[in-house]
Amino acid sequence: MTGKGQCGNLATAGKKGCPLHGGNAGLKESQLRNYRLTKFHAQVQRLGDSSEIKSIRDEIGILRMILEERLNACTSEVDLMMESHTIADLVMKIEHLVVSCTKLESSLGQTLDKQTLMTFATQVVGIIAANIEEPDILDTISNGILDLIKET
Repeated sequence: MTGKGQCGNLATAGKKGCPLHGGNAGLKESQLRNYRLTKFHAQVQRLGDSSEIKSIRDEIGILRMILEERLNACTSEVDLMMESHTIADLVMKIEHLVVSCTKLESSLGQTLDKQTLMTFATQVVGIIAANIEEPDILDTISNGILDLIKET
């Protein structure tokens, strides 16, 4: 029997709920443990197969939001001192995730180094130059692209 209630877990055979919500009455501890391990294993497989999981950027964003909320909650120097351990811990976690994200993106070939970006910009300007004959407009476009790269 499958349960389609709020929880979404499978109901225990012959019961109205899943093992976590009352369907475990009469189950042995080993059966409950196996249920939890099977559920955990299925979730790990689902997340591991997702192409979206190969990015850590969402987790970085979440930690930055938490850090911002903690800092905004501090209304005095005393509050800041009381929260300093938590704030320092969040900063270290963010730093760790940023390093991990950079390594992951680099290993997946999702990052551009400065030289590759300059080569790309030169090729873009070449394409534009082939279609625009006015040198002043071409200079404005190429300088705009170079300024954008410098800012990045």
